[in-house]
Amino acid sequence: MTADRVRGWAGLGLAALLAACTAAPVSAPAPVPRPAPPPVAPPPRLPSVSAESAALASYYTQVQADLLAQGLLRTDGGGSDTPFTDTMLTENFIRIAMFDEYARGAGGLVARETSSALRRWEGPVRVEVSFGASVPLAKQATDRARIGSYLQRLQAITGHPISLVASGGNFKVQVVNEDERRALGPTIARSLPGLSPADIGGLTNLPRSTYCIVYALSPGNSSAYDAAFAVIRAEHPDLLRLSCIHEEIAQGLGLANDSPLARPSIFNDDEEFALLTRQDEMMLRILYNPQLRPGMSASEARPIVRALAAQMTGGS
Repeated sequence: MTADRVRGWAGLGLAALLAACTAAPVSAPAPVPRPAPPPVAPPPRLPSVSAESAALASYYTQVQADLLAQGLLRTDGGGSDTPFTDTMLTENFIRIAMFDEYARGAGGLVARETSSALRRWEGPVRVEVSFGASVPLAKQATDRARIGSYLQRLQAITGHPISLVASGGNFKVQVVNEDERRALGPTIARSLPGLSPADIGGLTNLPRSTYCIVYALSPGNSSAYDAAFAVIRAEHPDLLRLSCIHEEIAQGLGLANDSPLARPSIFNDDEEFALLTRQDEMMLRILYNPQLRPGMSASEARPIVRALAAQMTGGS
């Protein structure tokens, strides 16, 4: 039914009504007053940003631009230019999953690679994301959506329950600027009560060269994680920010180390890849394979890892 035909029928109906009621004058109905529209609330005012935080935002924007100009921060996951064999996958997994990037010292965590037992989560991972007041609501919504999508991908890769929750999470992610991060001490202490003041300082006092960081803890002598806390700098531009999300959450699942030999991989400090790669996905599948278990040594895990790597890659 077209609009023209509707208008035509309405006109005929009005003419017939008037012809039947000529004995009484017709008056126009009184206009009905329309209610005033509700007032539009102004957007919330963001807190003022310190000069240091503003300078960091400019710095990281330039860092991202420089990396992109060099062909780094790739988002393709690796291609024909980044081949790897089952042997390479095996050795990369051992180096990344069976070694720690940091060691605990008297003054907190220090950057020193040390061997460790295999560690991963046994219970469900519930990721809770919080934002500093400096982060605009639009960016919060974007970050939350990206994290939620990424967690679904990680759950599909590992077969392990991983979800985004509004509260009660055991894997906390804080997106904060310089000033907000320095005030996180009490929040970190409540989330990770096993940390010393020096350990907490490792999260609240980050050097500019540390783009983001995660701590994952296991209770007592266990090798099964039950809590994690990640800090993402709010000053990062979009791709660096998403890169931090990918790396820190994956590291918090148990791929704790970096290796200069891992390629394609985000677990490599050369910044060639910004997002989780196909080799990284394979390492996560290996890590959460039921043939492995938390607490295994490298010598115990190696033959199992080698067999799984050969299955995934088709052998050398």
